[in-house]
Formats: sequence, structure tokens, C-alpha cells
Amino acid sequence: MDNIFATETTRKFHWGDLGDIKTGRGDLGEEMPVVLYRLLQYTMVDAISQELGLEKANHFLYKAGYLAGEEFAKNILDTKLEFDPFIAHLQEVLKALKVGILRIEKFNHETGEIIMTVAEDLDCSGLPVTGEAVCVYDEGFLSGVLFVYTGKNYEVKEIDCWATGDRVCRFRGVVA
Repeated sequence: MDNIFATETTRKFHWGDLGDIKTGRGDLGEEMPVVLYRLLQYTMVDAISQELGLEKANHFLYKAGYLAGEEFAKNILDTKLEFDPFIAHLQEVLKALKVGILRIEKFNHETGEIIMTVAEDLDCSGLPVTGEAVCVYDEGFLSGVLFVYTGKNYEVKEIDCWATGDRVCRFRGVVA
């Protein structure tokens, strides 16, 4: 296996970089507490923000989420399903992996616009209200999933967030 932390600029993450988790964590298993996931994500954003500013940190977080969404869709999801069964499958997988509870509020088959909510979102549910939407990684992740499924470039933006006082995260996706 290649060094996943190689400095070569053309290096791109791929699913195999995740390794054999079942073998490597035979006693501890595949799950970990949400607090550790958030600790990793939020400290990474903070470290990048201190060096490059919040805008750049969010740019990188979106890109990382996008790449994760692409790889997730290619390796976990059945992207050959028709739309409704695909969404049901995506909902089932996200819930089983404890990422969140996805609901599609609206989908326009002509324009591709989609409004989605995620309840109990891994990134933010339970955070204090700050007035700022914080699920930038989720935006990228959903964009990547939608790209792999549709073949169209989606721009996904969070429009409601637990951290803005809502009880679900709401995302609007439009074909870019």
C-alpha cells in the first residue's frame, strides 16, 4: 500500500487507504464515540483556520467531504438503483452507520434541485447555538454522493443547522 500521507500533489485518496478495519481493530471494533469524531474534525478546522483563515479551512473541509462522498457512493451505495430506491438505500445506510437520519423534503426531477434534512446529524446535533451553520463537511459529502449518482456537479449548501437554532440540518442542492 502507498503512503496515504504522501506529499505528492497528484496523490488522491482512494477507498483502499482505509485498510482492513475489522482485522486491525479485532477487539475494539469499527465504532467510536461521536465526541472523538467531532474532536478530530473541529480541531482540524481550527488548526487550518489559524494558518490559512476560516474561509480556506471551510474550503478544504468541503473538498474533503466531497471526496469522501464520492468514495462512499462508489464503494458503499448501489448507484444503479432508480431514484426512489436509491434514496431509500442511502437513508438506510446513513442511519445504520449512525451518520444521521436523512429525509428528502423536495426533489425537482426537471432541474435536479433537492432539499434534504438530516436529523441527529453526526457533525452538529447537540451543539450550542452559535448562529452559524457548521456542516461544511456534510455539504461536500452530499455533493460528492449526488455527483456519483447523477453524473452532475451539485453544489450543496446548508440552509438550516442545529448550531443556528434548528433541530435538523437542512441542505439545498442545485446542479452547478
